[in-house]
Amino acid sequence: MAALIMKGPEVSAGMKDSLITEAAKLKPVLAIIRVGARPDDLSYERGIIKRFDSLGIKVKVHELPENISQQEFNSEFAKINSDSTNNGVLLFRPLPESLSDNFAVNTIDPKKDIDCMSPVNLAGVFAGDKESFAPCTPLAVMEMLKFYGIDLAGKNIAIVGRSLILGRPLAMLMLAENATVTICHTKTRNLQEVCKRADIIIAAAGKAKMITPVYVNENSIIVDVGINLDENNKLCGDVDFERVSPVVKAISPVPGGVGAVTTSILAKNLIKAAKR
Repeated sequence: MAALIMKGPEVSAGMKDSLITEAAKLKPVLAIIRVGARPDDLSYERGIIKRFDSLGIKVKVHELPENISQQEFNSEFAKINSDSTNNGVLLFRPLPESLSDNFAVNTIDPKKDIDCMSPVNLAGVFAGDKESFAPCTPLAVMEMLKFYGIDLAGKNIAIVGRSLILGRPLAMLMLAENATVTICHTKTRNLQEVCKRADIIIAAAGKAKMITPVYVNENSIIVDVGINLDENNKLCGDVDFERVSPVVKAISPVPGGVGAVTTSILAKNLIKAAKR
């Protein structure tokens, strides 16, 4: 039997009507702060604007010059952060090497911090506080599994990747759903066996096509969160999709998987902020 392909655009489409309804009532506003014009930042910005336009949500882009001084950056950030017309503030990171994001991280209003930059929100996620904003990518993983009817209670989950913006907060969200979670990394012994025993594998190590058929079984459910370039300079995930997809029960592709859900999660978090 062919694997279920868990497609991000299907998940986003399932969220669209409720987001449009909420946005029409609340009229939320997102402030994006971008320093310079890196191609990946511009691509992400275009994706947000396109998605938010389709939902009827206003986006204000604040483009700051790449050679801005630390003092000027801090001043601009403080001004945007304190603007009562903004419901959410999203700072594109990493900043240029000449700038530190310490001021922004430590002063952003936690109620506007819709992608979990503030230590206050991160601590809330680890404490199980549902009012705190979790990072958008872990939330997108949760939304995808929920959309496809995959109940996490009692499941054994292997998260391959321990970053503070993905692996660790995702583990906390999954624990809250009564899953049993193992966080794996490059020093994990017998990683193949740990993954093969798991019901669900979250691939988030940032290493192209590292998850091969020896890591999985016929009942494996795999969510690929990796974004890499393969040997042909084509976008790929942490999973060798061509070789693994014929073997498993369900799998998300790259591109067209979790990444396609994150802007909808960003909108969902913005609406949550506006409700407050």
